[in-house]
Amino acid sequence: ICGTSKHAMQLTSILMTLLSTLWITGLSPAACKADPVSCRLWAEPQMPGLSMNGDYIIGGIFSIHFYTSSEQNTYTRQPLQPQCSGSMNFRGLHFARAMEFTIHEVNNRTDLLPGITLGYQIHDSCAAVSMAVKVAFQFANGMEPFYNDTDSCSKSAAAAVPALVGDSVSTPSMSMARQLGLFGIPQVSPHATCACLSDKRQYPAFLRTVPSDHHQAAALAKMVKYFGWTWIGAVRSDSDYGNYGMASFLKAAQEEGICVEYSESYYRTQPRSKLERVANVIRRSTARVIVAFLAPGDMKFLLEELVKQPPPPLQWIGSDAWIIDPEFLRFNMCAGAIGFGIPGSVIPGFREFLLDLSPAQALKSPLLTEFWESSFSCSLIGSSGGARECYGSEDIRALQNPYTDTSQLRATNLVYKATYAIAHAIHGVICNDTQCDKSAKFTPWQILDQLKRVNFTTKNGFQVWFDSNGDLAAVYELINWQVMQDGTIDFITVGHYDSSRPTGQEFSMSRAISWVGGQTEVPVSVCSESCPPGTRKAVQKGKPVCCYDCIQCAEGEISNKTDSLNCLHCAPEFWPNTQRDNCLPKPVEFLSWDDSLSIILTMFSISGAFIAVCVTAVFYKHRTSPIVRANNSELSFLLLFSLTLCFLCSLTFIGRPSEWSCMLRHTAFGITFVLCISCVLGKTIVVLMAFRATLPGSNAMKWFGPPQQRLSVLTFTLIQVLICVLWLTISPPLPLKNLKHYKERIILECGLGSAIGFWAVLGYIGFLALLCFIFAFLARKLPDNFNEAKFITFSMLIFCAVWITFIPAYVSSPGKFTVAVEIFAILASSFGLVICIFIPKCFIIVFRPERNTKKHLMNKVPSKAL
Repeated sequence: ICGTSKHAMQLTSILMTLLSTLWITGLSPAACKADPVSCRLWAEPQMPGLSMNGDYIIGGIFSIHFYTSSEQNTYTRQPLQPQCSGSMNFRGLHFARAMEFTIHEVNNRTDLLPGITLGYQIHDSCAAVSMAVKVAFQFANGMEPFYNDTDSCSKSAAAAVPALVGDSVSTPSMSMARQLGLFGIPQVSPHATCACLSDKRQYPAFLRTVPSDHHQAAALAKMVKYFGWTWIGAVRSDSDYGNYGMASFLKAAQEEGICVEYSESYYRTQPRSKLERVANVIRRSTARVIVAFLAPGDMKFLLEELVKQPPPPLQWIGSDAWIIDPEFLRFNMCAGAIGFGIPGSVIPGFREFLLDLSPAQALKSPLLTEFWESSFSCSLIGSSGGARECYGSEDIRALQNPYTDTSQLRATNLVYKATYAIAHAIHGVICNDTQCDKSAKFTPWQILDQLKRVNFTTKNGFQVWFDSNGDLAAVYELINWQVMQDGTIDFITVGHYDSSRPTGQEFSMSRAISWVGGQTEVPVSVCSESCPPGTRKAVQKGKPVCCYDCIQCAEGEISNKTDSLNCLHCAPEFWPNTQRDNCLPKPVEFLSWDDSLSIILTMFSISGAFIAVCVTAVFYKHRTSPIVRANNSELSFLLLFSLTLCFLCSLTFIGRPSEWSCMLRHTAFGITFVLCISCVLGKTIVVLMAFRATLPGSNAMKWFGPPQQRLSVLTFTLIQVLICVLWLTISPPLPLKNLKHYKERIILECGLGSAIGFWAVLGYIGFLALLCFIFAFLARKLPDNFNEAKFITFSMLIFCAVWITFIPAYVSSPGKFTVAVEIFAILASSFGLVICIFIPKCFIIVFRPERNTKKHLMNKVPSKAL
């Protein structure tokens, strides 16, 4: 055989197994050459432990012992044939007797195989490949020591058994299935769970009534995830069952985000040092949950080693191979263990069959003899050994061991179903609607074909059918080892798992779980504690993903669930709370009415308007007085009116910005201030014109009389109105949420809309103010007792200083302070005009009335007299 392909390697393995087994089974090619008449077996055949004749013989093989006797091979003589040794596995004997019981039940039925008697040959595989292979050849060829054939050493007759039940262990089952599959002899295993056996290319004639470990591994991973364990240990049998099962589990665990601190393997025939090393790894581990994918024999040795120096309390998670084995209930360190088991059942009449055993019946079978003697520590008549002779009064009903225990018929029910499946397949081949033909000849291939089609319900209510892989649907009970009131440990079903249900609904819990140490709370097994909301996980360098640090989310980010991998950015209008686990709406900032700054500015605004009104009242009361008449009373009243509006327009900047308030505040400010400056400019021009009119031959005043004054004020104001109309039409100022200035809050402000419009309004006001300042400055030294130009110069100086300062302050002020700066500028410039232009006149009118005379105005009085 050349090449290294997968199929070539598999075929090579099969051929090597066959060649090695020829020696073990004793089939001698040399003997064929020596004797052309017959073929002879060199060794004695392996006799069945339990047997009964019948029309059709069904094979059975179970692991009733866990060891075979061995000796050092000298290669100088024929090696001894393998023999089972060690203590008996009562559970394996339980399976064998369940097959016996089922065949007797089938024979007693008149509807399944009427007139047909089924027999059986049940062997002990000793959980060893060599023994299983030897028995497999016997099932294919029979146990006759001579094969008479003149042409070749081949048996032309049909197989010795049409089908067989077993083995109950995966590795021997695999070895048997490779050989029996070549002959088409169907093998129905009740407990070989290795997922590899679902491969029909390697095992075409293998079927089973137990779910594949592929389903169990996935179920175990989901259960570990369900209870929140992310840091576990794993130990497995160093066999096909353990290695394949653990590989499936580790793959499923990785998909579920579970980390494995260690994964150790052990097989019961390995050196004791390996067992001690595995036990020490378990003792030193930090994981408080351990998943054990172990065969019963390996689990027994491991627990016995751990008992010598118990590790910290561990939460055991068991595979179905040992989690439902009563033998392990004596290990108190496993109290609280959970795992998946085959659904429990009741087999009517089975307990009576088991207990219907007497010493005489036990002597008919070497297996039953060994069971009797080991159970009662005595020796039956005719058996060898140094123990006392049995009295004959031993009562099997008084025994308390796995053989007599029928309270948890789980795997036993699988033997029941497997045996019935073969009986139904035989029925499908040799029976019609009314009768069966016991003389019918058929091949194992026909039985295999019928097995793939069976679909029936057993007497205890279980439906049996096989899928394309020869498997049944995975249905498990969640088993919990709970301590009873009397201190004993027992199996308690606390839930169910059904792989056929929708994803996420496979589990259904029926009662509370008792955890390790009798706790009612789920134990914790994590490498790192869960990261609370507001943090994210950061994997620790060089460690598994389950070992991590919790990093607080960055500014502006949140995580609203536990163990977040990443933090999420809040929406632009939201900001994290202090814990950074929720995005809250950002507080909106604007110059509200209840703000202390707003209250102060409002008081100044109303005070300014009140002062303007009071001045208006004073001027109106003394409107005929020389000082009022000399200062252009019409423009003065219009100026006072515009100043009142200037003070009041600052109130439009306070409060929550709206579409109307944004358009009103800037346009009202721009128009009222232009009206105010236009009046001041008119007064300045009047002063200049008045001085020119006093010069000989000048008639300047007729060109700037009251009509011209009104027209100039109107014209200057209309220009600003036109600018504002264009601004509002093209791109008006509208409410704007400023999200850039502050990260944690929103500034609600009036967007300028068109910046050109805004600066055009301010620029036009500035132009008029500058023009007014120039005219007033030119007229500041005119010979006038109450020099209007001088006061206007001071007022324009203040006005220009305020608004020049306003520009950088406006640009740099944040949030509501931007609006406050603008209000301050309006109020400061308005107060400057009122104080500089009108307060000196009011002072003379109210407190120096003797100076408010025409004569006094006409005299040249030094300015310091004011």
